[in-house]
Amino acid sequence: MKTGIVLFSGGIDSTTALYWAGHRFERVAALTFDYGQRHRIEIDCSREIAARLNVKQQIFRLDLSQIGGSSLTDLREPLPQFFSADEIEEGVPSTYVPFRNGIFLSVAAAWADVIEADAILTGFNVIDSPHYPDTTEPFALAMEKAVHLGTRRNGIRILTPFIDKKKSEILSLGLSLGADYSHSISCYSGQEIPCGRCSSCLIRRNAWAAIGREDHLLARLKKKGQP
Repeated sequence: MKTGIVLFSGGIDSTTALYWAGHRFERVAALTFDYGQRHRIEIDCSREIAARLNVKQQIFRLDLSQIGGSSLTDLREPLPQFFSADEIEEGVPSTYVPFRNGIFLSVAAAWADVIEADAILTGFNVIDSPHYPDTTEPFALAMEKAVHLGTRRNGIRILTPFIDKKKSEILSLGLSLGADYSHSISCYSGQEIPCGRCSSCLIRRNAWAAIGREDHLLARLKKKGQP
């Protein structure tokens, strides 16, 4: 496969996917979505990562706040906060954006059809975040089948190389590939400085602790004199 499109939010998983793709494809493109998320700062940070890797990035704008149903797109909805990852409730969380990844994959498939990409790469994983229905392997396989049926290039693959990996394992893989996470944003609060209380922050913190390394983002912020 020569050309791969990475669904690229700039978080830990998609940043690792971007580095992973760089070792396996001749050409890599990053597709980032400006979808009305409260943590829109991730878009600016994703630009920094893509530029450093000299990867073509497409910013696609669509407003999923019109659909609502998520604390990530409806600012009237409170963002769940916890003191530890153990407190994160089971079941589909309020941070689930209805069918977001289905929408993203559909747009990526359309772009892949145009630029003749061979595959769409995702950072989907279900070990640390098992309650999102649109990050599972069966979902990805079903979307791949739909893409095969609905595009001219009916061999476009949807790859989920991290589907059964823990966040710490994804980090370790990325570090082995030379990944720099200093501009990678996970926090849902909308600030560059992590809130430390949302589910994404807690899962990220536990992952760095598990591998015994300092979070690259926190190290960069410290150098800037930020708390």
